Amino acid sequence: MIGINAPAHPEPLEQASPSILRAAEMTLVTDTAASETIERLDAEAVNSARTRQPLYAPRKKIFPKRATGQFRRFKWLIMLVTLGIYYLTPWLRWDRGPHAPDQAVLVDLANRRFYFFFIEIWPQEFIYVAGLLVMAGVGLFLITSTVGRAWCGYTCPQTVWVDLFLVVERAIEGDRNARIKLDGAPMSAPKLAKRFSKHLIWVVIAVATGGAWVFYFADAPTLLVDIVTGQAAPVAYMTIATLTATTYVFGGLMREQVCTYMCPWPRIQAAMLDENSLTVTYNDWRGEPRSRHAKKAAAEGKTVGDCVDCNACVAVCPMGIDIRDGQQLECITCALCIDACDGVMDKLGRERGLISYATLADYNANMALATASGTDVINPDRVRDAAGGLSDKVAHFRWQKIFRPRTFVYFGTWSLIGLVMLYALLTRDRLEVNVLHDRNPQYVVLSDGSIRNGYTVKLLNMIPEPRVIFLSLDGLPGATMQVVGLDQPEGRSAAIPVDPDRLREVRIFITLPADRLNDANAKFSFVVEDKASFESDIYRASFNRPGAAR
Repeated sequence: MIGINAPAHPEPLEQASPSILRAAEMTLVTDTAASETIERLDAEAVNSARTRQPLYAPRKKIFPKRATGQFRRFKWLIMLVTLGIYYLTPWLRWDRGPHAPDQAVLVDLANRRFYFFFIEIWPQEFIYVAGLLVMAGVGLFLITSTVGRAWCGYTCPQTVWVDLFLVVERAIEGDRNARIKLDGAPMSAPKLAKRFSKHLIWVVIAVATGGAWVFYFADAPTLLVDIVTGQAAPVAYMTIATLTATTYVFGGLMREQVCTYMCPWPRIQAAMLDENSLTVTYNDWRGEPRSRHAKKAAAEGKTVGDCVDCNACVAVCPMGIDIRDGQQLECITCALCIDACDGVMDKLGRERGLISYATLADYNANMALATASGTDVINPDRVRDAAGGLSDKVAHFRWQKIFRPRTFVYFGTWSLIGLVMLYALLTRDRLEVNVLHDRNPQYVVLSDGSIRNGYTVKLLNMIPEPRVIFLSLDGLPGATMQVVGLDQPEGRSAAIPVDPDRLREVRIFITLPADRLNDANAKFSFVVEDKASFESDIYRASFNRPGAAR
């Protein structure tokens, strides 16, 4: 997209000396369309598209101003929902009966189980977890191709926790100007008290974050008591300490640097976007030429755009960029600049949307209109009608543009994977049998001439209830079965009790009489059945005997 560079300031407020900080507040500009005053913030983009910083340049602090508007309210809502899900989910209960844990979401590493409400995943069923990860990846592609980096701007954990840390920072140190002055002021008792309070609350949040994570891996109430009383396993304390450190450093200290330098997604997203993807855009076709003195410029007969160069969009940006420079990899499309600019447009009595979610196709169409198909400089008069409103020729986003081949492919792939997984999940068997034939010896000739083979049979009961599994032979006429350790007569079947959510391993000897050796087929099957639930499973096995091909 085409971007117009903002005029550089000789000394940004963030870098000014304390004496200048006390003197430099804000300039007021008055527009002909409104009697209200617009504050012009002395803010310059830290991550500027015009002057890229070296990779190892020292970090320049960013002091984002609090924004108000529909996107900010939406971000508050998302933050409350996501934090609520993260912190509260381990405490939800789900009754699975007396033989299974009642925590709704639990990763039971000791017993190698994953519980999610009514779903129970065993290690051999990890394909479902892999499927969820694939769905998450395809879903991320779908969201990005449709509405840009919405994941980054609203639901990414880094964004959510940085927002939470900024709430604490603003509550203690004040909004942007107050924080800048405090940062530039010499150390004093009030400053020390504010800094200590802020970092202490940050650490408490970080500890709560690490603590909430370990609650997903054990019964939350029990583990909480163990942690407080010092009886928890060392790995629990190590995990909490590690996540406390990363949350504090990433959310409180590094902030936007995590997104700019550590996250690969800004560099991948370009492959996901096309000319119909929504991205946060400065519409310079109506904003340029920008002027801080629109009344004076109009009196001189100059063409003036809607942008009054108040820098409100720069001041609220948590990434420290100027959206007027065009698309940049640092932009997380949080849309706070839209809220800030809409507020200014409301005061000026002009249409909202100078900064808006827009597609490249609409932007190019409007730019062609404002520049007479690229033959002239931007003239915002070309996009307005005689009454001063936006012309009917101006292109606006239509939701129908979301439905295009790329999004259909992504959504179709995502849905197909989900439906296949759902079908497999609903139709999976919760009873399995696995058999291992003895290798040495492969068979034994008894004194009466009959042949005996030994097998290790594993019966897997994958429900949280005790079962009686009926094991029988299918094929191998005349053969009998004996279960070692089970007080049952030798025969063609046996009833074997299996504990809830457990695997039972039994030794079985199958004997074939001498008079049935010639007419017996070496292939037969073990059949297991739960007569209560009508579940069954079959394992095809072989019976070894002298002279038989193996």
